[in-house]
Amino acid sequence: MDLVTELKLSKAIEQQLCSFMDGFHSVIPHGIISIFNEYELELLMSGLPQIDIDDWERHTNYVGYTADSEQIKWFWEFVRSLDQETAAQLLQFTSGSARVPLGGFAALRGVQGIRHFSIGVATEADDGSLPTANTCFNSMKLPAYSSKEVLAKRLLVAIKHGREGFVFA
Repeated sequence: MDLVTELKLSKAIEQQLCSFMDGFHSVIPHGIISIFNEYELELLMSGLPQIDIDDWERHTNYVGYTADSEQIKWFWEFVRSLDQETAAQLLQFTSGSARVPLGGFAALRGVQGIRHFSIGVATEADDGSLPTANTCFNSMKLPAYSSKEVLAKRLLVAIKHGREGFVFA
């Protein structure tokens, strides 16, 4: 399986990839671009997105929570307190992209087409647990934290350090 994957994704198009990379590196030298990870490169190339938090909230579904749940109110207060860069990191943590789609959050896509952002209750979680995200489905499992401060601390840890992993749900 590894050999077939390597053949299909690299060997079969090796000449085209080399030509592309040669052209790319003639514009941006490898030494300059190699210092960035894929997330930083996306922000560098696309710029910081303008994230409309009201639009994001309007197009969010809740599973096990309601819009009136205490944790959800804390979540949106927290999101509104973020600068644009950190809000983009939160969006990337939950959807896989730091950019808002052209049609706003109503046009947010998952693996099977339009898929609004959703927040579900993380079962068997406590104040020490971190939120988890499933970027294929634009969803986040948020533990029922005991305070707004705990929620903010745990989300910041997840945003800053959880962008490189994923969870199968």
